[in-house]
Amino acid sequence: MTSMLRRKAERIDDLAESGGTSLAADAVRRMLRNPVAITGAVITVLFVLLAILAPFLAPKNPYIPYDELRVNLRPDFIPGPMDGFVLGSDHRGYDFFSRLLVGAQQTLIVGVVATLIGLVVGMVVGGLAGALGGWVDTLLMRFTDILLAIPSLLLAISVAALFSQGTQWTVIIAVAVVSVPVFARLLRGAMLSQRSSDHVLAATALGVRRSTIVFRHMLPNSLGPVVVQATLTLATSIIDVAALSFLGLGDNDPSRAEWGLMLAQAQTLLDVKPSLAFYPAIAIVVVALGFTLLGESLREALDPKNRR
Repeated sequence: MTSMLRRKAERIDDLAESGGTSLAADAVRRMLRNPVAITGAVITVLFVLLAILAPFLAPKNPYIPYDELRVNLRPDFIPGPMDGFVLGSDHRGYDFFSRLLVGAQQTLIVGVVATLIGLVVGMVVGGLAGALGGWVDTLLMRFTDILLAIPSLLLAISVAALFSQGTQWTVIIAVAVVSVPVFARLLRGAMLSQRSSDHVLAATALGVRRSTIVFRHMLPNSLGPVVVQATLTLATSIIDVAALSFLGLGDNDPSRAEWGLMLAQAQTLLDVKPSLAFYPAIAIVVVALGFTLLGESLREALDPKNRR
C-alpha cells in the first residue's frame, strides 16, 4: 500500500513539474491511437482533397456530351468503360467518371455551407437563451422544441417545398433549418452548466460584467460539444442534401453534377446501367461514414471522463 501511494505521489509530482497535459493535447494523442478515428480522418481528408482538386483531376469536361459516347446511346444500352472514358457514359453522353469527381465538390460545398449556416444561427439562438435566461430562454427553447418535434427529413422537405422553384440554395436553407435546433439546444445546455461552475461564480462575485463573463468564460468553454456536433451534422447534411435532390426538391438543372441528383436521375436506368446509381450511392455512404467516425471519435476523445 505504501509503495502504491508513493508511486501516485511521484506521478502527481511529475505532472506538476511538466504542467500537466491539456484536454486538447490528450484528445489528439488518444485519437492518434484510435483506429476508428484514423479511418474517419483518412476518409474525410481524402474526400476534401478530392473535392478541392476535382476540376483538375477530371479527365474530361463533365458538362459537355461527347460524340463518341452519344453515337452508341440507345434506350436499352448505355456505353460502359471504353478507351478514354474510365466509367463510360451516363444517359446523355457525358463522361460519367468526370461527373462523379466534380460531384464530390458540389456535395461538399452544399453540405458545408448548410452546416455552417445552421451552426451560426443555432449558436446565436442557444447563446442568447443560455446567457440571458428568463423569458428569452423560454421563448427560444419552445421554438426549438417545435422544430425538434418534427422529423428532420420531413422538416427539410417541408422547408424546401415552400419555395416555388428548387435551387441549390433551396437545399442549403432546408438542411440548415434542420440543424439549427440541435446546435441551439446543445450550446444552451453547455452554457447553463457553465453558469454554475466555480470560475463563473467567482467572476460574478468579483463584480465582473455579465457580457465579459459570457464571452470570456461561458461561451469559450461551451464550444467543444458544438464543434463535435458540427462534424456529425456534416455527415447528416450530406445525406439530407442527397435525399432532397433524390426527391426532386433540389436544383433540377440536369447538367449539374451532384451525387444526390445523379442518383435520382439513375433510378429509371437501373435495368440498363445500374452503375449510374451504384457509384454515387457508395460515395455518399462512404463520405457520411467518414465524418461520422471522425465525429464520434472526437466526441469520445474530448470527454474528460475518458482521460487516463
